[in-house]
Amino acid sequence: MRKKIAILAAIGIMAAGTAYASGYRIPEQSINGVALSNAYIAHTEGADTTYYNPANMGWQEDRWQLEVSASYINLPHIDYTDYGDSARNGSSETENIFIPMFHALSPDYNNFRFGFAFVVPYGLSKRWNDPFPRTFSEEFTLKVFEANPSLSYKFCDWFGVAAGARLLHTTGNKVKSSGNILVDTGAGLVPAYISRDMDGDSTDLGYNLAMTVKPTKEWNIAATYRSKVDMGLTGSATLYTNFPSSYTYNGDARLEVVTPAVLTIGTSYTFFDRTTVELTWDKTYWGDYKQLDFNYNDTLLNPILIAAFDAPKAKNWHDSNAYRIGITHKCTDRFTAMIGFAYDETPIPSETIGFELPGSDALLFSFGGRYQVNEHLELGGAYLLDHKKTRTIENSANTSGINGKFEDAGAHVVTLGMIYKF
Repeated sequence: MRKKIAILAAIGIMAAGTAYASGYRIPEQSINGVALSNAYIAHTEGADTTYYNPANMGWQEDRWQLEVSASYINLPHIDYTDYGDSARNGSSETENIFIPMFHALSPDYNNFRFGFAFVVPYGLSKRWNDPFPRTFSEEFTLKVFEANPSLSYKFCDWFGVAAGARLLHTTGNKVKSSGNILVDTGAGLVPAYISRDMDGDSTDLGYNLAMTVKPTKEWNIAATYRSKVDMGLTGSATLYTNFPSSYTYNGDARLEVVTPAVLTIGTSYTFFDRTTVELTWDKTYWGDYKQLDFNYNDTLLNPILIAAFDAPKAKNWHDSNAYRIGITHKCTDRFTAMIGFAYDETPIPSETIGFELPGSDALLFSFGGRYQVNEHLELGGAYLLDHKKTRTIENSANTSGINGKFEDAGAHVVTLGMIYKF
């Protein structure tokens, strides 16, 4: 039996199924990184150099350095107001996430230095319980862990390079959606219920490169590159619909997604040996995210589920830029203060934006400090505010039928940690 099937809004239902392609990148991965809004490439201090710019390891203190820290991330609820039907309005749940971070830096060995970082470069969660949004994204939970060993070599007092390996592991991912859609049977629109419950895991490899040039003692120029990682998430899926009759798929599922490459260039200048100003630009190559395509071990036999969860969905994201400035000031021999600001573009076009990530351009404000307790121990803390601009979407411009505005999105990040040197 063949029917003409037009699923209103089903084009967007697949969007919540991707882990990395939703733009959930967390660039701030240390006390300094959070305090400076990630304007922290050219001028780095301490063990977190291993992650931000391992080429700078050759200029760090010649002893072991460790940093252990954790970030608390609060994601306030996002309000969606539909311009055509107030019944489609909704608010996401408030989310609270904790992420651990660890950095280690070795002493100098004939101009070679070894570093290791354990970070969470992608993560976060989004849940909607209102009827219309939950049809697209009832729950989207992502956990990505990265182990990043690196090796640097300092050729001379003004030039150094580094390279590292990226081991990315994602586990505990959860994608759920459920709700009613409208099906055009040719004789009229008929409501149909669909639902999805999926999980997936993956372990994949990448690399990173870094270079630093110091034209003078006070002036640093640096560039880093983190490679694209092609990830093959494998897991299980439970799909269900009651139209035209009850049908359930239980089986394995696979999704090929891309963790985009990131290029960062920064320059810093230190005034009077106390105040350092850094300007940083980074480009995230989200343009590699063209479409979303799930694959199942068994063929789906229901045309509704095929259209909603199997047919490839165009995403067509574009590369995004971030512009950052950070200021580090050594107030006393023991206390260092930091402040940062950034403007971060969204990669998501209006045509394919969805409830799993109603992203918009963001303004970031941050501050923090480090206090040296003694020659071995240093304590630090930082706060960052991520303020998302209101995003307005016109129905004619969106393939998911979204016709309204997203507002009050953003994030609060509080980071505390300690640095130990020996």
